[in-house]
Amino acid sequence: MKKSDWLAIPNLLSLLRIILIPVFIYQYINAETDADYLWAAFTIILSGITDWLDGVIARRYNMITDLGKLLDPAADKLTQLAIIICLVFTWDYIWIVVVIFIIKEVSLIICDILLLRQGRVMDGALWYGKVSTATFYTCSILLVAFPNMDHRIAYTLMFLTAVGLLFAFISYTRWFIIELRKKPADK
Repeated sequence: MKKSDWLAIPNLLSLLRIILIPVFIYQYINAETDADYLWAAFTIILSGITDWLDGVIARRYNMITDLGKLLDPAADKLTQLAIIICLVFTWDYIWIVVVIFIIKEVSLIICDILLLRQGRVMDGALWYGKVSTATFYTCSILLVAFPNMDHRIAYTLMFLTAVGLLFAFISYTRWFIIELRKKPADK
């Protein structure tokens, strides 16, 4: 990694997303009014916008760096983890989503390491990961923004998030098993 990579716009946007994590946590934990919760949700939306922007800028202007390949997914996962941990303080049963999230992420890290040991890497998120992430953020933003919503709606959002995470977990696990079984000549 080069020092100049730290100043690449996409990487600065990823760093901004990481900086927004404690901002969101502070806003959410200290929220007292409906407006406070909406500001916390807005922080997540701002983080999502910067995530989208860093990807567009990196691809369009050929600013993809090794640092960005580490920072972007780290910012994504840390943001998601912060959101669901904060939601534990408001919603019963969200802990199930936390457990599924942690199992999914830990297993994917292990699979990434195994693939890396074979000298290969996964090149970006696959479509089911993107669908799962979109579902996660949509449901999470609603759960953050409206902490007094009807519990049936909240449980439906949690269920959709859990299903999205499980779908991505199963699909990625299948993809990794296929990739790990390939011989080096099959690359």
